[in-house]
This record gives sequence, C-alpha cells and structure tokens, in this order.
Amino acid sequence: MYERYKEYMRYVHQIYRKCMDVGYPLFLKYKDLEFLYIIPFLYLSLKVRLDYFFYLKSSDIGFPQSPDSQWYLDYARALMTSFKIGLHMDDILYLGYNLLLTLLLAVFKDPIAIIFIQVIVAGLSVILVYNIARMLFNRVTAVIASYFYAYSWDITLWSTYILSDSFFITLLLLSIYCLLKAIDTKKKKYTVLFVLISVLMLVFRPAGIMSVAFIMLYIAIIHRKTMTAFIVKYRLAIGGVVTAAVVACIFLFLNHKLDPLIESMQFNAKKVLYNIYANGWIYDRPSPYDYKYRPDYTINVLNSLILSFIINNWDHVLIIYAKRTVAFLGRWVWQTDLQSVNGIIKFAKQSLPTALFMTGTIAAIVNRLFRKASVVWLTIFAVFVFCIIFFIDGLYRYRAPAMPFMIIVAAYGADRGIRLVWIVAKIMMGKLSRYGRRKSTDCSSGIQ
Repeated sequence: MYERYKEYMRYVHQIYRKCMDVGYPLFLKYKDLEFLYIIPFLYLSLKVRLDYFFYLKSSDIGFPQSPDSQWYLDYARALMTSFKIGLHMDDILYLGYNLLLTLLLAVFKDPIAIIFIQVIVAGLSVILVYNIARMLFNRVTAVIASYFYAYSWDITLWSTYILSDSFFITLLLLSIYCLLKAIDTKKKKYTVLFVLISVLMLVFRPAGIMSVAFIMLYIAIIHRKTMTAFIVKYRLAIGGVVTAAVVACIFLFLNHKLDPLIESMQFNAKKVLYNIYANGWIYDRPSPYDYKYRPDYTINVLNSLILSFIINNWDHVLIIYAKRTVAFLGRWVWQTDLQSVNGIIKFAKQSLPTALFMTGTIAAIVNRLFRKASVVWLTIFAVFVFCIIFFIDGLYRYRAPAMPFMIIVAAYGADRGIRLVWIVAKIMMGKLSRYGRRKSTDCSSGIQ
C-alpha cells in the first residue's frame, strides 16, 4: 500500500513539474497584462447585473418605479414633442441627464431598453474600478475591489431605475480615471476628456457640482504645478470661456432671465429647511431616529431665509448633521442587537465594510499613499457633504455615487489585512519549523 502511495505521489510530482515548466514561463510573460485580470470580473459584474435585470423582466414584480422616474420620462417625451428647455432648477441642473434620456428614448423608444443599457454600463464600469484601484494602490487591491464591485447591491439596484444615479456613477468613475491618466501620461486626450466629462457632470445632476468642486480641490492642492501649467498653456481659451460665461450670466440676470432659476432654487431651499430641517429629519421622511426641537423661524440675518434659519438654529442643525453622519453608514447602525449571538454575528457582517474602510484609510496614511490617492476620499467626502447638508434618502440613493470609491478603500483595507495575516502566518510557521528541528538533549522526563 505504501509503495503504491509513493508511486502515485511520484506521478503527481512529475505532472506538477511539467505544468510548472510550461506554465511558469507563460505566467512570467503575461502576468503584467491587466486585461487578463479584468476579464473574469467583467464577466462576473455583467452576469450579476444581467441576472437581476432578466429576473425583474420575467417576474410579476417588474422594474422598480419612483415618482422621479415618471417625471424624467414625461420631461423627455415633452422635449421630443417640442424641444423647449426652461430656466427652472430641474431644467438647468439636470440638463445633461434630461438630454441623454431624451436621446436614448428617441432611439430605443422603450424605457426597458434604457434600463438594459444602464445595466450594461454599470457592469462594464468594473473596468474603471479596477484601473483606478490599480493606479492608486496595487493589483491585489484592484482585484479585491473588482470583486466587491461586482457584487455591490447598490450598483445593481440603481441600474434598474430610470434615474440619473446609475449613469452619474459611471461618469464620476470615468472622470477620475481620465484625471489620473492625464496626470500619469501627460497625454492631451485624457485632459480633454476629463474637462468635457467635468463640464457634463456640472449639469448632469446637482451632486455633480459638489463632486467637481472637490476634484478641482484635489488638483489644486496635490497637483498644483500641473494645474498651473494647464492654465498657462490654455490661458487664452480659458479666459475667453470664463469671460463669455460671466457676460452671459450678467446679461441674463439684468434681463430677469435667471429669475425662474433663482426662484426655484429658493423655493427648494425653503422646502428643505422648513420640511426637513425644521422637523429634525435625518432622511427624506420621518423616522424613529429624528431629532425633535422647536425651530426659530425669525429672518434677521441679511434678510436671508437660509442664513437666518441656519444661524438661529445652529446648535440643533449640528445635532441633525451628527445624526446624519452616523446614518450615512446605513440603517443598520440604528438596529444593532448585541444581546444575542445572532445579533452579534449580524452586526459583525454589517460593520465589516466600515472596518475595512477604516483599515484602508489608516494603512494609506501609514504607507504614505493617502496624499496620492486622496481624490478617492475627496470624492466620497463630496457625496457625504451633499447627503449631510440636504438629507439622506430612505433607500440611500444619494449615497450610491460614493460606493465604488468606498469599495476601493475597503479593498485596500482587505489587502493590508490579508498581507498582515500572511506575515504573521509565515512568522509562526518559521517558529514551528525551528522548534521541530531543534537538537535532542538525550534527556528523559524521569516519569516511568
């Protein structure tokens, strides 16, 4: 029996050697071809999204609907009938998405076809996640981030709504990718693409304004020389565009063309203050975790409703912001149960992404990668600030644009955790090996 086992192991060893003789040179030759790592996750990401798409399409549930979805569709159909863009806040600040939806609806007719395109685009965006993580951190982080992204429920969910969120997430990823490539390669095409995408994000949805502002802050602080060189090189074009924009705004303002935009923005601000802030809501509807207080509605600061409310109720507003900061992690923070084993296990699973994110953040600071990769944290912070200032919607839709970047940081945290475990395991194995090889002292215990 032992001889048969030895023969079997000898045969296995020969096969292993032959595989290594052929496979290892191939591995060395192709190990740096990134697309070989991307392909499995591209398949996985598309499969997860398409499986959910066809499940909804074939089931009685149907695709999810929201009042906003119907508004977007009605607006797009109205644009196709009579192409007229107003100066209301929803006309201007959602111009990019409204035009894109109108174009897609004119070409494909059926909203389900548009959802299918969103699903495909969301699935393909794993390529951007991989490349951003690879450029800022390393290949292991890119692989883990791609896996996390492929199974991200937020990305899958919002790709099945007729809303601006899914396309905006891809635009945000694409802008960061083009920015990093422009900085790394100095190629003009990436700079042009980044500028065009940034301009589109400004009018794609309101959150785009804050996202672009924080991305510009990253460039101004971290890559000041690059930004200065760009401005000097294209100073005439930039000066002309800025001057034309200022003149156009002054002309429109003096002729009262901007009145609908200003009035609609003031009306929406008033709705947020008096319906969300005044009621102490964390979300866009009442919840058991809201903060109840008696607001001061006095308008006594520069005749401004907004400034007066914020200043007169600053202590209460800070408490609301603090509650939203906690709520940004997810509804699970309010529903933790540490009194039972199942509750502790559930809490551990739900808090794991947060723990990985914090680990990745600390590791980036310790390894001096935080400055280089700070655009990821600034993008997350832009979304965070938007949610804190306005509100966190009940389904965490407004948080969705931050998810790919939170995934990248969490993936780096997982990478560091795996490396730490591997180092500890090697140390332990080394100690055990030395213990097993120590010389005999020829002593007996004396116990017979």
